[in-house]
Amino acid sequence: MLIFRLLSVITLVALNSCADSPAKPNATKESVASVKPAEVKEKTQRKEQNTSIDPDVLFMLLTAEIAGQRGQYGIALEGYMEAAKRVHEPKFAERAAMIAMYMKDEGKTNEAVALWLRQDGKNQVARKIAALSALREGKKKLAVEHLNVLLASDPAGFEAAVLELSGVLQKEGKLDAVYEALDTLSISHQDEAMIYFMQSLLAMQKKDNELAEIKIQQALKLKPDWDKAIIFQAQIALFSGDLKAAKLQLKEASVKYPGNAKIKKMYAQLLIKAEEFDGAAEVYQALISVDAKDIESQFALGLVYLQLDKDDLAEELFKKLLDQPDWQYQASFYLGKLEEKRGHAKKALAWFDKVADGPFVFDASVSAISLLAKEKQFDEASVRLTALQAKFPKQKLRLLMVQADLYNQQKQYARAFDLLTAALVDYPEQKELLYTRALVAERVDKPAVVEADLKKILVLDPNNVEALNALGYTFLGRPGRYGEAEKYLQQALKLEPDEAVIIDSFGWLQYKLGRNEKALDYLQKAYDKQPEAEIAAHLVEVLWVLDKKDEAKKLFDKAIKDAPADEYLLDVQRRLFNGAPK
Repeated sequence: MLIFRLLSVITLVALNSCADSPAKPNATKESVASVKPAEVKEKTQRKEQNTSIDPDVLFMLLTAEIAGQRGQYGIALEGYMEAAKRVHEPKFAERAAMIAMYMKDEGKTNEAVALWLRQDGKNQVARKIAALSALREGKKKLAVEHLNVLLASDPAGFEAAVLELSGVLQKEGKLDAVYEALDTLSISHQDEAMIYFMQSLLAMQKKDNELAEIKIQQALKLKPDWDKAIIFQAQIALFSGDLKAAKLQLKEASVKYPGNAKIKKMYAQLLIKAEEFDGAAEVYQALISVDAKDIESQFALGLVYLQLDKDDLAEELFKKLLDQPDWQYQASFYLGKLEEKRGHAKKALAWFDKVADGPFVFDASVSAISLLAKEKQFDEASVRLTALQAKFPKQKLRLLMVQADLYNQQKQYARAFDLLTAALVDYPEQKELLYTRALVAERVDKPAVVEADLKKILVLDPNNVEALNALGYTFLGRPGRYGEAEKYLQQALKLEPDEAVIIDSFGWLQYKLGRNEKALDYLQKAYDKQPEAEIAAHLVEVLWVLDKKDEAKKLFDKAIKDAPADEYLLDVQRRLFNGAPK
């Protein structure tokens, strides 16, 4: 499925040069200073009458350089500060400021930045550092002055500057200072939509959706056709849980501004999130008809076609994208998924192996391993997994899960259990690990571990639907705990009322409680949503006990044909059709 993603409202980005704090040098090569003595000497020769560098200043710079190499940052700082005071060279003041920031010496930082700005008042980095210091120290008036200069000197870069400041201050719990400074700034810039837009971003970061909506409306009042603000307003509605309002806003905007592709694309993504795939397809088709070179929309349309089971149309689009260098690997990945869906394992593997670069390399490799496992080619799958573990060491946890799945498919449940147990020593609160070990623990007859792992997940995440459903379903195998099962399954059903697996569990609970007619309603609904083998097995059994044996047999014949090796169906066959049900 095309994943609908909302970017974080505030990106935690360090200030341009602040982030590049002087690294502690190794014994030989690295230096705190960015200005080499040779460069200083050259500048002296070129600008002697302007900068008046004399031997004393040169000696200070050499001393600062050597001190930096030795990790004596205090001496280095004093050297650059003194040189900056004696020579009109902003680079020296800049270096002093960087060292002072690295040392977390606020007083020296402010002194160096003030000197830097006197020598280069237009320098945006210096201005941002000055604004940051003022915001940190609660000097709102001074902070507003600096922000005012940033806005006046670079209106286009103002958003990025505020985002950088917010990113740093958010980590320090001082995000309110930025918002309040913008509030004051807006008094003298009442016609500046960007200020209200930034306040809306900050309000969302503080989880104040109502304030965010007020501020984005102020921005849109000034610039009603600003697509960025229109899209963010829809995101506010979405964050507030009102998908319907978000869709309506973007639908109206796409009609009002028919030439704006950004709004249309966001609208299409919301339709996808709402699983209105036909509508999304229409939007992308319209975009492509206007711009045949809109490759992004072509790719998205291919994914939508996959959701609509229009595999031939999806294949046609993806194959066209193979000629696009920036899209060929994504296209190859989904062509592999198409062939896997069709049951053509060899063709699918060939497509997965064509993904040689880009963000889909890892996913394609994992898909190939999973496909080999399905085909019972476990040796080849293991060889590929070992190679992948060496290539992607940072994906250790995910690949560990792949290894556990390989063991499970080979019915080596004890090995899977031991692997997951060892992993939980390093990641004791990793929910996916806990959930997977719970499932495996059931296979190796460790009911206490099953219950403990699932309950631990619920301590970490009380509304974890998977854990609620799994724990409730587990208790259905213990007649004395049906009451607990009902509690967990009711909570899961309340959170995900349309999820077939949960509906099935709740229906099976009704059967266990002897409420067969009610069980039939739930199980039939679950099967209609997701006709998989386990749900079919439950439905067959309830039909059988309700004396609807012809329906039960007909459904069983269909299900066993689709999944001849399914253990649940084979159990039903053994108990019902080769003897009376237990």
